[in-house]
Amino acid sequence: MESKSLRTARRMRALEPSATLAMAARASAMTAAGIDVIDLSVGEPDFPTPAHICRAAEEAIRAGKTKYTPAAGIPQLRAAVAADYSRRTGLAVSPAQVVVSNGAKHSLHNVFTALLDEGDEVIVPTPYWVSYAELIKLAGAKPVLVETRIEDDFKLSPAALRAALTPRSRMLLLCSPSNPTGVVYSAEELGALADVAIERDLAVVSDEIYDQLVYDGRASVSFPTLRPGLEHRTVVVAGVSKTYSMTGWRIGWTIAPEPLSKAIANLQSQETSNPASVSQHAAVAALTGPQECVAEMCRAFERRRDFVVRRLESLPGIRLPEIGGAFYAFFDIRQPLERMRSAGIGTSTAWCEALLEQKHVALVAGSAFGAEGHVRMSFAAAEEKLAAGIDRIASFLDAS
Repeated sequence: MESKSLRTARRMRALEPSATLAMAARASAMTAAGIDVIDLSVGEPDFPTPAHICRAAEEAIRAGKTKYTPAAGIPQLRAAVAADYSRRTGLAVSPAQVVVSNGAKHSLHNVFTALLDEGDEVIVPTPYWVSYAELIKLAGAKPVLVETRIEDDFKLSPAALRAALTPRSRMLLLCSPSNPTGVVYSAEELGALADVAIERDLAVVSDEIYDQLVYDGRASVSFPTLRPGLEHRTVVVAGVSKTYSMTGWRIGWTIAPEPLSKAIANLQSQETSNPASVSQHAAVAALTGPQECVAEMCRAFERRRDFVVRRLESLPGIRLPEIGGAFYAFFDIRQPLERMRSAGIGTSTAWCEALLEQKHVALVAGSAFGAEGHVRMSFAAAEEKLAAGIDRIASFLDAS
């Protein structure tokens, strides 16, 4: 008989699993069964971690740097994060403002837990990364999802932000370059949102994990640099996963006002003690070592972006926003869905499931990102793989 004492908490019963990881798991299971699956679901660079970073990890192991570290991260890494951010943005931050965590997802959890009370509201533009809403809910707060349109490149406007605000609004959450859309806000667009945040006394969490993966000569603008004093209400979240192809090393961080950073460090000391020691030393090498590896990966992603946009835009009924960064194509399939309803395929989830079963291509349904009628495709894959995947998508659309 099931024990009532092991009944899951209400917060867990309301928690949705990660749709990207669920689709990746299905694709992996099919591959293990001998099926030729093209998995374009997970946002993970296909490049190896650069050799000098791996050597730094090996040297750390040989030197015995495998013990507990300070909860907020080793001093060398906090200093490297602060120096790198200050150099690239022009906004001076100190190591005391940096807390290193077990990946950017953990960093977001820390921020929401440290800042949000029960019933607080967080403005989240849609489409949004799948974990945002769930992490906000776990903190006891309420995600307020504000719809954006592909015609506006999925960008939140100041008017839409103002319309969504209530007396319970506490925070604005932004991601530029965006996961899942690849859209990059300009300094003017972000500045207009910053003015509303200042006017309405909102905290701002700026997810800048893709900040170095921008294309066409764009500048990726860090949110707290936009207005004087904005750094006192903003938390920047970033990490090494995407920029240095270090997804499995699990190193992310927050840059925040020092009192909040102290609170986050206290929280983390009770949760995980510290991020992995060896990974921290590898991250120091990533930030302080040669950066040509980043430029090379960015150039490769830009070439892939050009290829994917050209191919997808040639498909009937498919629409895309302007992809200025990251490595995702988030495309509109509402026209194809209309044709496929008679076959029982009327949602983005059903469309992705049918594509996987019939053509063995794994994408992620837009409904997981708060945008039904769209799907996300990662182009963090070799061009040959992307070409084969889009060929199969074209065949799927032709058969509808």
